[in-house]
Amino acid sequence: MPAPNLTRDQAKQRAELLDVESYDVELDLTDGHGRPGEKTFDSKTRITFSAARPGETSWVDIVAEGVRSATLNGTALDVSGYVEDDGVALPELAASNELVVEADCRYMNTGEGLHRFVDPVDGGVYLYTQFETADAKRMFACFDQPDLKATYRLTVIAPKDWKVVSNALVESQEDTPEGAVRTVFAVSERISTYLVALIAGPYAEWRDEYSDEHKTIPLGIYCRASLAEYMDAERLFTETKQGFGFYHENFGTPYPFSKYDQLFVPEFNAGAMENAGAVTFLEDYVFRSRVTRYAYERRAETLLHEMAHMWFGDLVTMRWWDDLWLNESFATFASVLAQAEATEYTGAWTSFANIEKSWAYRQDQLPSTHPIAADIVDLHAVEVNFDGITYAKGASVLKQLVAYVGLENFLAGLRVYFRKHAWDNATLEDLLGALEEASGRDLSWWSAQWLETTGLNSLRPRFEVDGEGRFTSFAVLQGGAKPGEGELRTHRVAVGVYDDDGSGKLVRTRRVELDVDGERTEVPDLVGVPAGKLVLVNDDDLTYCTMRLDNDSLVTLIDRIGDITEPLPRTLCWSAAWEMTREAELKARDFVTLVQRGIHAETEVGVVQRLLLQAQTALNSYAEEKWAREHGWPSFTARLLELARGAEPGSDHQLAFVNSLAGSVLDDDTAAVLAGWLDGSAKLEGLTVDTDLRWRLLHALVAHGKAGDAEIDAEQARDDTATGRRHAERSRALRPTAEAKAKAWERAVYDDELPNAVNEAIIAGFSHPAQKHLLGDYVAKYFDAIDEVWARRSSERAQPTVVGLYPSWAVNREGVAAADAWLEGEHSPALRRLVSEGRAGIVRALAAREFDES
Repeated sequence: MPAPNLTRDQAKQRAELLDVESYDVELDLTDGHGRPGEKTFDSKTRITFSAARPGETSWVDIVAEGVRSATLNGTALDVSGYVEDDGVALPELAASNELVVEADCRYMNTGEGLHRFVDPVDGGVYLYTQFETADAKRMFACFDQPDLKATYRLTVIAPKDWKVVSNALVESQEDTPEGAVRTVFAVSERISTYLVALIAGPYAEWRDEYSDEHKTIPLGIYCRASLAEYMDAERLFTETKQGFGFYHENFGTPYPFSKYDQLFVPEFNAGAMENAGAVTFLEDYVFRSRVTRYAYERRAETLLHEMAHMWFGDLVTMRWWDDLWLNESFATFASVLAQAEATEYTGAWTSFANIEKSWAYRQDQLPSTHPIAADIVDLHAVEVNFDGITYAKGASVLKQLVAYVGLENFLAGLRVYFRKHAWDNATLEDLLGALEEASGRDLSWWSAQWLETTGLNSLRPRFEVDGEGRFTSFAVLQGGAKPGEGELRTHRVAVGVYDDDGSGKLVRTRRVELDVDGERTEVPDLVGVPAGKLVLVNDDDLTYCTMRLDNDSLVTLIDRIGDITEPLPRTLCWSAAWEMTREAELKARDFVTLVQRGIHAETEVGVVQRLLLQAQTALNSYAEEKWAREHGWPSFTARLLELARGAEPGSDHQLAFVNSLAGSVLDDDTAAVLAGWLDGSAKLEGLTVDTDLRWRLLHALVAHGKAGDAEIDAEQARDDTATGRRHAERSRALRPTAEAKAKAWERAVYDDELPNAVNEAIIAGFSHPAQKHLLGDYVAKYFDAIDEVWARRSSERAQPTVVGLYPSWAVNREGVAAADAWLEGEHSPALRRLVSEGRAGIVRALAAREFDES
């Protein structure tokens, strides 16, 4: 069931009335005999709080199987009519209050509240919490909103062989008569409800500490026992220490909590969660098979992102979810800065341009785009706002602000902000005030231009060249923001000119940094400078815009992109080509050809992986279908096979090419090559066909009818783990038969008891580029089913189904018409938003296909 909603106005009224001092939470996670509980757990909460206006009424939030009792200031409350949506009413509040609530709370399998997982390898039971945005109420009675901060003391009864971890250090442990262990944690620092954490189970554990002149921080790393052999704890500890060193040097406030644990947990819905002092991560970050260096880089970014939240989000917390972007944008920006400055991933800004910027551009071109500073009226609105605007565009805009005010001024402003608002809640105005104080600049205009508007400006060069090939004039032209009101913004940019270095390579020969303001900005510093072969008006990726190229630069890009020596400008060129493809300004077939011709020279494996995905998207959605089927896919996969065979044996590039092959549309001969790699009858020098690569190869064979139930069952028997079972679920959904699709649909849409992770595996296998002919009937079925799915399921359960099963395979007018007919009805605003985004993807694909045919 969906969790109860809370509006911004309700939260504001409750915050004006209440001031919460402390929570004392007691949980029994056993069955009463020392073994793990199964369905529900005992939860007893004692809350001390004050009321600004004695005599008024409020309520406490609790989502439970049942509430046994509630006592307010010694008086029993009537809980016989308890319903989850209302919580428990609190009448006649005193100036100082003590509330005690005892409830039977549910274990969840949706990644919300207190999630319960049983490891198929050894039968171990593992628990962890996930409370953002407002699911703390699923574990204990609370005032579940970010601006009612308090301290917490947790007491937990758990099986003897379990590790139990929370936000604070363990204060004491003792055996119970029933054969369990009672763990009492120290009182936590003052935090919001969504940052409270409990992780319990037979986790494997690694210990270390970080020490500098500021403090000594105990460090812990945890994962399931059956994954322990794959944990690279030393690497993670090294990156953790590098992060603390960087943030201590730059934030001015030492790490504010008593210890720092990082816990890799099963069936997690996101990448990670910034619980204070007890960060949870998707356990896929424990790499049990070989991955490319890029996977390690992205894991390090996630690690540093969550660490940055300890200051920005946990120490200083948003007042309401309108400022969610402040938390996420800052953490994204800070993590990439830390990577580039303090770790081995010195090219992190190239990955940022390649990944985050692409996400932001895509999100900002949807009909659902919104200002970075969004208007979040209730919890339902925020649950669909963890998007590319909140994370990636916000971080891009912060990068642009840093270019404008200077990094040192920006960091000085942060130090002011942390000092002024520690352990409190703050708003955008508070942050801007701190940055203005540090930089001496008025930033009100910046907020209006960048945070309160939507869409992208285009920047393009306009110049003239004399007979000697030198600029006689140069200007940067700015187009109005689209989609939006056509606003022009102030951009801090670098204009780069690239030319031959005499050895066949393209290098930067001139760089000019300036502010672009208005429709036309002259660049006098470039007059008289040789025009070169390539001009980039957003060199170094300082601002957030759509960068357009002049005709000669576009020819250089197409003919010589591999000759650009530096990764970042090369990535900016790849990005420009991809955005032109999405905007139906470059034919999809030409983009695919560009990738096939230029990718061999791309040194950054993360860029390689992204380009291959983009080429697959172009073939699947943007290219004319007949050409893609008869020429596009065969040419692409032949090139991939050539690249895989020609790559350095055992290299990341080789693995990237093989992985891309496994996700493509294959002819019989290419499928036979993959079958040979899987069964060992054919070898690719240097390629280790390990557990997860075996599954990827099997997925490809199943999707093309070259393997079936027997092979899936055999592979699952070989890898009977939680991950192996999910791979098997995906494999079964990938079978190219009407019966397999019907079964996958039935389970994904109607089986509400499936764990989220299993449901998402089924969804991932339902649609494959080679199987569109099997999915025609599911357009109507989708629109018939989604309202009921949204009503039955929580947001975390419903969103993957609504988004993952959107009929993106139906790139035709009929698919758009079906969406339009549905959108004419009355639906939840959040659901309407997701459907409108799916529809926009089809409209974009149709325009690209029409252009590709022209």
